[in-house]
Amino acid sequence: MMKNPIVSVAWLHEHLQDPELIILDAILEMPSEDIQIKGARTFDIKNKFSDTNSPLPNTVPNPDAFATACRKIGIQNSSKIVVYDTKGIYLSPRAWWLFKVMGHEKVWVLDGGLPAWIKEGYPTEKRQEQSYEKGNFTANFQPQLFKTKEQILENIQSEEALLVDARSADRFLAETEEPRAGLRSGHIPGSLNIPYTQVLKDGKYLPKEELKKILPLQDKPLLFTCGSGVTACINLIAYELVSDNPKAIYDGSWTEWGQEESLPIEK
Repeated sequence: MMKNPIVSVAWLHEHLQDPELIILDAILEMPSEDIQIKGARTFDIKNKFSDTNSPLPNTVPNPDAFATACRKIGIQNSSKIVVYDTKGIYLSPRAWWLFKVMGHEKVWVLDGGLPAWIKEGYPTEKRQEQSYEKGNFTANFQPQLFKTKEQILENIQSEEALLVDARSADRFLAETEEPRAGLRSGHIPGSLNIPYTQVLKDGKYLPKEELKKILPLQDKPLLFTCGSGVTACINLIAYELVSDNPKAIYDGSWTEWGQEESLPIEK
């Protein structure tokens, strides 16, 4: 397994001329910023790279649909993909993880994202609609990288894996209402709360030595959850920086768990 899922803006700037490099700007909806890294392509998680037929938000798409959407933006099987977002680290880990689920290994997250790139004075351009020569991307689906509610329920009993919840402490402890209507408050029994903001500073990941101090490490597989499957991926990468343990995302996350009355919760 690749031990460094992130790259710096300096690294990306040095490699801009690599013909196999593709830079992706991960979005959920069109951001207010009209600026992108020069040559970036839009990676629309919500509308193009999720299962839009699912009642849950941001669900892992069908592999064929994912591959088709990748080919449309010119992604090849040989592409070296660097993903960023406009907040620093927010949506880019979800995009990175989707590529991992689809079996593409050559993918990295840009540490610090667009803000860090702009801060260094590196080249940007206006966001624009573009067409690309069709890619040949094919998906090699890796189902072990995500979990269903049934598997999470089973894990409450077996305690085989450690489940890490990326939501804020007040949501985890049921001290505040959930932002989505109709969801119960609380957390999955036995889960551990590491708000995703704790692994970041100024839009970048903390250094590995600091991550080791705040991330509990046990000799168990690691499962990650959050509100809708996005910030769970931030914590997954934080652990990826310091641990070889197998890792998977509970894709339904609290949006699914919180609305199903039959599933147990702790407050």
